[in-house]
Order: sequence, then structure tokens, then C-alpha cells
Amino acid sequence: MVDEKKYYYSEIFHSIQGEGHYTGIPTAWIRFFLCNLQCSGFGQVDPTNPDTYELPFEDFDVDSVSRVEDLPVWEKGCDSSYTWAKKFKKLMGQETPTVLANKIVDIIRTDSNPEGKFLHPNSKQHQHLCFTGGEPLMITGQAAVVGIYNELKKQNNLPGSMTFETNGTQVLKEPFKEWVRSIDTEVFFSVSPKLFTVSGEKTEKAIKPENVAEYYKLSKAGQLKFVVGSADREWEELEDTVKKFRDAGVEWPVWVMPTGAREEEQTAGAGKVAEKAFQRGYNVAARVHVYLFGNAIGT
Repeated sequence: MVDEKKYYYSEIFHSIQGEGHYTGIPTAWIRFFLCNLQCSGFGQVDPTNPDTYELPFEDFDVDSVSRVEDLPVWEKGCDSSYTWAKKFKKLMGQETPTVLANKIVDIIRTDSNPEGKFLHPNSKQHQHLCFTGGEPLMITGQAAVVGIYNELKKQNNLPGSMTFETNGTQVLKEPFKEWVRSIDTEVFFSVSPKLFTVSGEKTEKAIKPENVAEYYKLSKAGQLKFVVGSADREWEELEDTVKKFRDAGVEWPVWVMPTGAREEEQTAGAGKVAEKAFQRGYNVAARVHVYLFGNAIGT
């Protein structure tokens, strides 16, 4: 029986995956509302000093827009603060997993794919499904995802693979773990731990290797993905954090991305970050959607 509880979400859209392993793959996205982290240090002069923060989203007049898509991309603080800040809740949707599944199918309909099939009738390639946020592995997200998948399965329209874009702090509940073990569709965990020197989130709150080790046991398909600049202290923290995950048994590849929510910010430091990354043996992620679409909402 379908869970008829309604879940909050901010967006459902069709684009490409712009980061990491599945870069360039056509992807249907659902972005859930709520997150346990705020990452207000992103883009700040000193991410480790909250006294110096400028947070444009706090002063934004929510009543000036009627849709999430009309919100700006803020250059300081979390670039998706609308997915967790209570002031934006009035813009969110709230639907059952059945309705959400149907909305996902609708969003991937095109002239060449009029039925919204994950197995595209033109290319004969499987499209991807990504759960993001906010934090999609909060207990509400875990429950919603299972319901969405079950509805897509009923429609004989499953994606070739699914990604969870997570900060890696959440404990997976038994029903969710049982579901992952029971399905044939690949579950890919894209874990983005938030570094204190970059996001301002305290290490003891944001870095949970023991939780991510549980994800790794469930699925060997995944990646660790870090946002960093060129400052030495950020790289020192990254190296120390990677070691913590390795010591916990997490052997996924590491991808490194330059800080910056907008193209000009990416371009300013991307080369230095890429060089530091590949010299250390890490993969480099270019955040392709930022270059193509400017990180606009819905891309």
C-alpha cells in the first residue's frame, strides 16, 4: 500500500548531472526540503568566523516571488538555503510519493520522449534519477524515496541508477536499508562532507565517517565529493578528513570541486584547485552545470 503521507520538496526538474561520476548524464531531480546543516561559511571572507558573515538570503523578501524558480543564486552562504530556511517554506510543494513519482515522469517528457521513459526511446540510454536537497537522507526523505521508487516500479519505468546527494551525516533507518538491499537498481551515494574551513560547519557535527561507512557497506557505488578553495588550511583539513573516511573503511574515489556558486567565482580559482587536486591523486569535478546554466535554480 502506497504511503499517502505528504512530503515537502522544493523542486523537480530535468537537467544533467554536473558533478562527479555521472557528469553529463541526463537526470531527473527531486530536491527535498529540510537540512540539518546550514553551511553559512560558503563564500565568506573567513568561513570560520560567524561574526563576519554576510547572508543575503536572510534579507530577501520572500513575498516578492511566487515560485522557487524566481529566487536568485546567492553568492554567500549556502547556495540552496531556500531548501531548508523556514522563511521559504511557503514556496515549497507538498505531495505524496505517488504524485511525486508522476511529477518526475512528467518532467522528463520531451518531444523525443513523450511518455517520460527513463529508458529514452531515442538514444536507448537509461536516464538517471537524483535525490538531493536540503538533505535527502533525513528520515522523511528516506521514506519518501521508497514510495517514489515503488510507484515508478509499478509503472515499469525505473531509472538505470539513482544518486543520493547527501552531506553524509544521517543514520540510515532499517526500512531504507532493507529497501536498498532488495532492489536491482544501482544506488549511488554521492557524499559531500562539509569542511569547517570552507562551510563554517563544526567538524563534530558535519563529519560522520561511521555513518558513511554504513552507506558504503550497502553500496560500493559512490563517491566522496569536497568543495575547497586554494588556501592551505582548507587542503590540510581535506587531507585529514579523507583519512578519517579511509580509516572507517570508505574506499570511494574522492572528487574535488572549486568553491563558488556562480561561474565567475568558479573561474577565478578553478585552475589552482584542479592542479592541487590532481597532484594529490584526486579526481577533479568542474561543476559543469554552473558553466552551462550559471547554477540557476532548476538546472
